[in-house]
Amino acid sequence: MNDLFADKLAIREIVENWVLYRDAGDWERFATVWHSNGWMTATWFQGPATEFIEASRKLFDQGVNILHQLGGWTCDIVGQRAISQVKMTINQRGLVDGFRVDVICFGRFYDFFEKRDGRWGIVRRQPIYEKDRLDLVDPSVTLNLDMDMYIRFPEGYRFLAYLQTKNGMTVKQDLPGLRGPEVEKLYAEGKAWLEGSKEPGKVS
Repeated sequence: MNDLFADKLAIREIVENWVLYRDAGDWERFATVWHSNGWMTATWFQGPATEFIEASRKLFDQGVNILHQLGGWTCDIVGQRAISQVKMTINQRGLVDGFRVDVICFGRFYDFFEKRDGRWGIVRRQPIYEKDRLDLVDPSVTLNLDMDMYIRFPEGYRFLAYLQTKNGMTVKQDLPGLRGPEVEKLYAEGKAWLEGSKEPGKVS
C-alpha cells in the first residue's frame, strides 16, 4: 500500500465515521474525527467543533431527527493537507404548522483536513447546499407555506431552512450552493489551504 492510498483511505474513513458517529449519538467517538481547533458550519450552527458536538448532543436528546447519507467522494492531498469532497444528503424530519414533514437536502461536505503527528483530522467542515425538497409524511394533508419566510433563504436549502426556522433554529442565510460567489470563495479558500494558507478560511 503506497502512502497516497493509505492517506486517502484514512481520510475517507474519517468522512464515513463523522456520519455514523454523529447520527448514532456516539459523541465520544464523534470527537475523534476532528482536530482540537476544528470548525463546523451548518445551517443552524457556526462555531468550534467542540461546541457543535454539545449542540448536536442536546438536539439528539430532545428527539430532533437529522440524519445523513454519503455518496461519491474525491480528495486532493498536498503534503500534510487535504481537501475532501463527498456527495451527501441531509434528512430532517419535523413539524411544520402541526404537520409532520421530511426535508431532504442534497449537496456536498467540503472538508479541510490536516495530518498532525501522523493522524488526519478535520480542521474545517463546510457543507455546500445544492438543492432540497419537502415531503409531507401524510400526503392527504395540505401545507400552506409562508412564502415571505421561504424566499428569504438561498435556493439550495430553502425547505431545510424553512423547517428549521419553524422549529426555533436561527439559520444562516448566505451559505454556499451549487453556483455563485459563496461557493467560488470556498473553492478559493480550499486552493489556498493546499498551497499553505495559515488558516482554512483564508485566501492569502
